[in-house]
Amino acid sequence: MRVLLDINVILDAMLQRAPWQQDADAVIQAAKLGLIVCSTTAHSLPTIFYVGKKALGRAAARTEVRTYLTAFEIISIGKQTLLDADALSGPDFEDDIVIAAAVASAQDAIVTRNTSDFAHSPILVLTPPELLKRIQMLIPPPATANVPP
Repeated sequence: MRVLLDINVILDAMLQRAPWQQDADAVIQAAKLGLIVCSTTAHSLPTIFYVGKKALGRAAARTEVRTYLTAFEIISIGKQTLLDADALSGPDFEDDIVIAAAVASAQDAIVTRNTSDFAHSPILVLTPPELLKRIQMLIPPPATANVPP
């Protein structure tokens, strides 16, 4: 499953923002285990760095951004994506860019804490806990030993 992470999910993990960090960490761990492929948009990374620098310091923020550059697919934002975003009916242009980028890159879902911001999305929108439930359904149960009664 290919998922585009909204910036709030990435920042929840990076800044360990309670109470959301546990689910955000689990989503990123699922990507490390190869259960999902996480993406973010190129335009999100400067904001992630800026917020991270304020909270964690420059070096730690740079390290975090490098981690995402390595671990995630990075979706470019070109003129067509911006035009597609502008054609959407949402109240927030940045969220419309995320939707347009998800459509253009054939993502299976957008993962965000703010699902109402993406109510007009043609792409499935999930919260981190909803995504984790879907991932759990994909994992076969462990084999049980045949133990006589």
